[in-house]
Amino acid sequence: MIEATSSTRKADFPGLLTAEGKTWHYLDSGATAQKPQAVIDATVAAMGRDYATVHRGVYARSADMTLAFEAARRTVAAFVGGSEDELVFTRGATEAINLVAATWGAKNLKAGDRVLLSVLEHHSNIVPWQLLRDRTGVAIDVCPLTADGRIDLDAAERMLTPAHKLAAFAHVSNVLGSVLDARRAADMAHAVGAKFLLDGCQAVPRMKVDVAALDCDFYVFSAHKLYGPTGIGALWARAEILADMPPYQGGGSMIDRVTFERTTYAPPPQRFEAGTPAIVEAIGFAAATDYVSAIGVETIERHENALVSRLRDALRGMNDVTLFGPEQSAGIVSFALDGVHPHDLGTIMDEENVAIRAGHHCAQPLMDHLGVPATARASFGLYSDDSDIDALLRGIDRTRRIFG
Repeated sequence: MIEATSSTRKADFPGLLTAEGKTWHYLDSGATAQKPQAVIDATVAAMGRDYATVHRGVYARSADMTLAFEAARRTVAAFVGGSEDELVFTRGATEAINLVAATWGAKNLKAGDRVLLSVLEHHSNIVPWQLLRDRTGVAIDVCPLTADGRIDLDAAERMLTPAHKLAAFAHVSNVLGSVLDARRAADMAHAVGAKFLLDGCQAVPRMKVDVAALDCDFYVFSAHKLYGPTGIGALWARAEILADMPPYQGGGSMIDRVTFERTTYAPPPQRFEAGTPAIVEAIGFAAATDYVSAIGVETIERHENALVSRLRDALRGMNDVTLFGPEQSAGIVSFALDGVHPHDLGTIMDEENVAIRAGHHCAQPLMDHLGVPATARASFGLYSDDSDIDALLRGIDRTRRIFG
């Protein structure tokens, strides 16, 4: 494990400088993480020196790229404790959830069945199930939150019935940073015969994930929040579940034999990867997991927890700031400044070379629950340090002066 000093981390990320060479205090890693040079180099080599298509060519470079592409699948799968035959490359976590809804859901859910979600879910873990509801008549139930913004598993346990065929929860809230007791949630879902899906977008960059230990049935995550490229993510699912799921899209690569009379399909995961895959992005995805693994997810988690604690302590001392979410949150702090819309705060912060998120964070039902139209959100990465918090606090002071 390499030493994870803040200076070492920042030096690895060329995006943390402005065009003028000044420090950019990037506090929007929950939306998308900056990319280390190691990932940039891996994708450049894959797009240039090493580039060829995969799975089809009989020439040497195509064979080499095929090996690299499938090695990337093994690396990404191993990062969450899975195996290569259980990991499907998708365009992101959003597509991964849509894939599950459109294939497993369409095959296994019918009118009278129920799906359990929670108030704090990202739109990507709400809308696909609504689309399925509109097609099949399946019902959606919504689990409430505890007073400090966690999914209320006591309430979920009372709500779950044998009619529930799926529970789908965020492992970590993208707004509140609240961490789910995922194993307890899985056990509760399985106790009534339901499958369990975890949205791991905010979890995989900052905590150890082992799908076997979590005992989930589906786990989805994106590369770009994990210091990798955009346009690629992953669905991990139990091998026996994938084997029973029909194809998501039709085309090349996902077939066994095609005639005009009928088509037979490739086994998973290729069955769900129609067309030329995101080759370069997969190489970058694996490079990102290697980079994070070399530092150690546990090291990143401790580092971000310390930053969260310091920022929450500072904001708690301001009588014009409202804090949202639990004290122990994972890399994310959402707040509101009295009399200032988060968009205005974000604009002033930008003038101070501080990047925060301002808006509903693709979680409008949660905003309704909180009674606000939007929040300001500071989210940390492995490269974040005290100087970023200091810059944020200076930006809040300047905003106060501007708004009187």
